[in-house]
Amino acid sequence: MVRFPERRRITIGFRSRIRAPGTTITVPETVEGLATAITHATSAHRTTGPDRSFPTMRRHPPKVEFGDGYDIPDAVVEQTPDTGIEVHVPPDMETVFAVAPLAYYLPAELTVEEGVIPHVRAPDLGLHYELGPDLLRAAPALLKRVFWLDCLVRDAGPHGMNVSEGELLDQLDLDAEEAYAMDPDERLLEYLDAPYTLVKDELPEWHLAMHVEPTFEHARVLPFLLDRMSYIYPPETTELEGRELMERSLDDFYRQSPGPIASVDMVKPKLRQGRVHGWMAEGTPIDVFKTIPEAYFNNLDYLGADDDTISVTVVLNDKEMAGERDRVAEIYEERAKELPMDLSLEYDLTKDELATVLEEPNDFVHYIGHCEVDGLRCADGNLSIESIEESNAQTFFLNACGSYYEGLDLVRKGSVAGAVTFRKVLDEQAAKVGTAFARMLVNGFSIERAIRLARRRIMMGKDYAVVGDGTQVITQSDAFIPATVNVERLDSGDFNVRYKAGLLWGHGGVYKPYVPNEQSMHLIGNEVETTLRWDPFLNFLDRSEVPVVYEGEFFWSDEVAERLR
Repeated sequence: MVRFPERRRITIGFRSRIRAPGTTITVPETVEGLATAITHATSAHRTTGPDRSFPTMRRHPPKVEFGDGYDIPDAVVEQTPDTGIEVHVPPDMETVFAVAPLAYYLPAELTVEEGVIPHVRAPDLGLHYELGPDLLRAAPALLKRVFWLDCLVRDAGPHGMNVSEGELLDQLDLDAEEAYAMDPDERLLEYLDAPYTLVKDELPEWHLAMHVEPTFEHARVLPFLLDRMSYIYPPETTELEGRELMERSLDDFYRQSPGPIASVDMVKPKLRQGRVHGWMAEGTPIDVFKTIPEAYFNNLDYLGADDDTISVTVVLNDKEMAGERDRVAEIYEERAKELPMDLSLEYDLTKDELATVLEEPNDFVHYIGHCEVDGLRCADGNLSIESIEESNAQTFFLNACGSYYEGLDLVRKGSVAGAVTFRKVLDEQAAKVGTAFARMLVNGFSIERAIRLARRRIMMGKDYAVVGDGTQVITQSDAFIPATVNVERLDSGDFNVRYKAGLLWGHGGVYKPYVPNEQSMHLIGNEVETTLRWDPFLNFLDRSEVPVVYEGEFFWSDEVAERLR
């Protein structure tokens, strides 16, 4: 309760956690126009100090549209900071895409000039830092340096969290209080002078890298990628290895379909730095999520829903897979005890009935059945996703043979993201993946991370993939930030525990690991390692609900506890 000695007018402010563009800017469909849009994306920063490394201190950048001229709202112009930092690059789309995250975060004015070697400058200080000739290495490296040093220096400010990594500043001879008070250009110069290589391996791996074909269509998605603080690389591929090309001779054991399934020709992306990778380009990649522009714009339709209840629909259109249905239903029902969840179980749906499920609002649809060239199998034939009016299933899992193209069509029709298969899958392995995926999804993991971890339960994990925005999350973890644990049994009988929290939407945030005797805050993405004796380790497993890799195999914490007791 707040009391005042006398009547007075007060103002109460609220900050929404919904991340969506608050306005739109229009620029010409030129490289110069795009550079201007990226410059004004910096209006999203609530501060130009080190605190901008907190995810809550960055609003969503404005949407970008292309038109005959410039139309930039006055509020955006006023909020675009003048830091004295500039990024100069040649008028080349691939280069502009690659430096966009760096220019956005610094924040800097992005300018294109013919014949210029890419560089960062601060004229008032005489700073000139070249990004060539290896721009695809230098731009992300500078972004990483500035971002993580901000995360350490910000502890000197009023919002400091005293992260354990702050001790690294001693090796850099960097005074946090002085750096915190500097202007952005002065701080950048200070960071460039610091011997960052001494500490870079002690800081988290960058959370997200997007491999994007540099087109104007994809340029409209840049504000969403900048909001996620993603690296941006051009799409490159390498040859598939023999093992990846191998045709498996287990057809008799695969989930059988009376008709042919869609053939998918896959490519192997050349992956650069980043823990998670997305692909917005031609081709069907392995080991990354395949996304399209519609996924990001579709997501805006699901933000700010009045109903906080999570709607989940499980569809069983193959009675032989009833075991998977029963197990995932149990998982959803158990989670519904802690979260408001509306669970529907559907059986043997017709084409019209399945179309209705997909067209009506659902946070998650879990389809168990078959998929053939002409669509998802139903009681009266196959439903092609192309035939439905629109999809209002925010996320989905099509656990059926060869469901990749149907999943992409769901995103084109209105969904945000989902898990799919590239080809035929074994019944038993499909059930393992389906149940593991369900449990991780409702415990706060992103679609991409959930399927990546679920694939570890089977031999042929590359048969499963994600389409749409793989960073999408439909629930929050009980620990707020979902974590994974790696456990090794030591010769002494004790347990080496490596705890790692990860949240693609929380880049720059901090967490306190739920392990005994650990009180320090850590940067999200960094691992905490400790050794636990028998009883403390079992207690840790009992009060945690996390995926655990134990003796090289994937389990949940309660499963490991059962094995040890």
